[in-house]
Amino acid sequence: MAVSPHAFPPRKRRPSAGSFMSPNFSNHQLIQSLLLLSQEISSLQPIRCLLRRSSASIIRQANLLSVLFEELLREQLNGFSPSAVLCFEELYIVLQRIKTLIEDCSNGSKMWLLMQTESLANAFHELTVDLSTLLDIFPASDMNLNEDVAELVVLIRKQCSEKKAVLDPEDDNLRSDSTSCRDEIENLEDEVQNQTDEKSKSDVIALIGLVRYARCVLYEASTPRERRKRSVSDVNFPADFRCPISLDLMRDPVVVATGQTYDRASINLWIESGHNTCPKTGQTMAHTHLIPNRALKNLIGMWCREQRIPFEGTEPNEKVSVIHNKTALEATKMTVLFLVNKLTASQSAETSNCLVHELRVLAKADSDSRECIAEAGALPLLVKFLGPDHPNLQVNAVTTILNLSILESNKTRIMETDGVLNGVIEVLRSGATWEAKGNAAATIFSLTCVHANRKRLGRKTRVIKGLVELARVGPASSKRDALVAILSLAGERETVGKFVESGVVEVIRELMDGQPEEAVTILEVVVKRGGLVAVAAAYHLIRKLAAVLREGTDRARESAAATLVNICRKGGSETVAELATVTGIERVIWDMVGLGTGRGRRKAASLLRILRRWAEGLDGVVMGGHSSTTHVSSTSIVLPGSLNLS
Repeated sequence: MAVSPHAFPPRKRRPSAGSFMSPNFSNHQLIQSLLLLSQEISSLQPIRCLLRRSSASIIRQANLLSVLFEELLREQLNGFSPSAVLCFEELYIVLQRIKTLIEDCSNGSKMWLLMQTESLANAFHELTVDLSTLLDIFPASDMNLNEDVAELVVLIRKQCSEKKAVLDPEDDNLRSDSTSCRDEIENLEDEVQNQTDEKSKSDVIALIGLVRYARCVLYEASTPRERRKRSVSDVNFPADFRCPISLDLMRDPVVVATGQTYDRASINLWIESGHNTCPKTGQTMAHTHLIPNRALKNLIGMWCREQRIPFEGTEPNEKVSVIHNKTALEATKMTVLFLVNKLTASQSAETSNCLVHELRVLAKADSDSRECIAEAGALPLLVKFLGPDHPNLQVNAVTTILNLSILESNKTRIMETDGVLNGVIEVLRSGATWEAKGNAAATIFSLTCVHANRKRLGRKTRVIKGLVELARVGPASSKRDALVAILSLAGERETVGKFVESGVVEVIRELMDGQPEEAVTILEVVVKRGGLVAVAAAYHLIRKLAAVLREGTDRARESAAATLVNICRKGGSETVAELATVTGIERVIWDMVGLGTGRGRRKAASLLRILRRWAEGLDGVVMGGHSSTTHVSSTSIVLPGSLNLS
């Protein structure tokens, strides 16, 4: 980044450590100057924060030299040999360089000192080597020095005989390890939550931006490390704390007009996408006002504290992650440009991985950071790192895109930037790790929050098959990412048919035992919007749904009841007969009528009516006030398009 010459006012410069020349003194003046100079160096304090060992050692040697020069003045020798005079003149230059170096390090920028510790340690070593060389040729035997001073010269020679520069381990760790800087950023992020007034929050956020930029410049990009805090994905959280839309832990639970509770961010996206119905019940919402569920939020907060999981609930007017001032915004822009420029020039996979990881962390921080990264042209750069050759780099690249997609304007950029969407889909299908596949699925879900994107993604067979396959064979965390994306895409009727063809109902059957709540939530949407094909595919799940009615959570039982109502209404008397053969099903439904949720009681009552009409021998099943005589056979049925289901 170019710096304007007018950015910093000119200041008077000190002479560099290598700019001194031999003095033109008499012998007595020369020794006197050497004594004063060595005493001045001896009076200096070792550098406090860095290079303390190197500076203390060379100050100690100057102090010992001052004893030699005192002895020479005291003896008042009449003359020195030419070799001795030359040695003294060179000593004068070396001592001047030592003094200048120590003063510059003590009075200059500590951050610059941190960046230059290795070269400065070499500079101290070079001066020590120069002292050693001069003392080796110093004609001590010609000067009739007393025994103590002669031994002192030998001692100084030994102290100056280090073979190589010594970098203090603490200095090296501070220079090469950015852990403490990362911890400081995390502590500052926590501190934002503790501030009550906007000015303090603004100051802390500005400081975060500055520290983040300084860390990138000082340490460049560093290798990823594990965060010290647990995440929600590390533990199983209570089903009542889960948002029905995102299936994730609710941070800010709110109640909508139908009485259902959702996470504020998820239901806001649902409403902003043009929906006026409740996602769970399908009822039209009388209004879109969101009422905070403070009791539930307090329970979630208490549970998170017990589990030592960070919980930052956000109220509508809170803007915790928004950058409040120009200083922070400029620091963020500088950081992003620094990283993107480095990434553009990077030729090493290891360096690229570190740089992309820094962008990943930054993209997670706040919306302004996401906007800065996208505007700096990072998306086209990330595309080339989505390949499977370097698994860690692939994970960091796709996760960075995921974090960028949180910002609404970036969703369009991702969909339109050449290669990005196809790259994410390819990671979903054939990523090198489950983490990469899961984050690709999460990116798909994030993009589906825009209605036009949902339609476009639903038409892509690779997306449908990739999500179904991940939900089938992936580990728990990746399955959940896939299921959330499937649930969102299944909101489009034309997409549900593709999911059924790709075997989503079979996947749901496999999930019914381990993740019944997620499974029945998706099955409800598939059956509701999938027509006869979906009903036929779900026929074999009637008994499993009945088991969920008997033993599932309130939410799972609610979805199971709604699914059974749709299957029985659309599938005809044969599906009702299958349900009726389940032992004790009527008592289970009666229990739900009395003890279930509001919606669950209504769906259970509908099931009872359907079962009773079937038991009375009526030909059809009542559906919306009309009689339906449609029958779905579990053995053979021919549907349009000559699809033979068996």
